[in-house]
Amino acid sequence: MAARDRQRIDKWLFFARAVKSRSLAAKLVVAGRVRINRDKASQASAQVKPGDVLTITLERRIFVWKVLNAGVRRGPAEEARTLYEDMSPPPVPKGDALPDAIPALREAGSGRPTKRERRQTDRLIGED
Repeated sequence: MAARDRQRIDKWLFFARAVKSRSLAAKLVVAGRVRINRDKASQASAQVKPGDVLTITLERRIFVWKVLNAGVRRGPAEEARTLYEDMSPPPVPKGDALPDAIPALREAGSGRPTKRERRQTDRLIGED
């Protein structure tokens, strides 16, 4: 494996268009949101090579990418897609809500108390 096959993780993330700038890529790595072959990358200077599997956590999404090539430049999106193979699990459809996330049913008109009801409650509790 030649030295030209290896590349800094921050440069590679920038060339692969995972982030908008190289400094954001470095911050992402230092924050512990990038793993190289299941090991947390602690420095932006960590090296990646073809065959490495990256786990990248961005906001609410998790990407699992297999490195295919080292990048040469930040080119168009089609060129960036040649740097990796996307092995991410498919995203959960928005319509599929978890059973825990179903809101409780209530009678119509029984939402927030009116000002009058709140005052009555305050009087009952003794906070008047």
